[in-house]
Amino acid sequence: MEEQIISMKSDFFKALAHPTRVRILERLAKNNEEVCVCELIEDLGVEQSNLSQHLSILRKQQIITSTKVGLRVMYRIKYPEVLTILENVQKILAQQFREGEAMMRHLAER
Repeated sequence: MEEQIISMKSDFFKALAHPTRVRILERLAKNNEEVCVCELIEDLGVEQSNLSQHLSILRKQQIITSTKVGLRVMYRIKYPEVLTILENVQKILAQQFREGEAMMRHLAER
């Protein structure tokens, strides 16, 4: 059972491990509303087929959900907690940059 949970966690992070998918999530988070796939294509500048593959991966992991409104397919983030993960990654990256800058200053002073 423990190995299955570890595998599920890994699969979740794999779903986040692509720049286009991160961009999709950040775009969906922007106004905290449902977004039409047509808007995602336009905003992200990706091909429809490529976008569909990325959306499918995020849906498979239940990170996003979709509803059909007339002819439009609308997407939204299912669990807002995923945004907390992205925010924490941004904080970690900022800390790493600060540490790198401090190291570079130290080396420059030698």
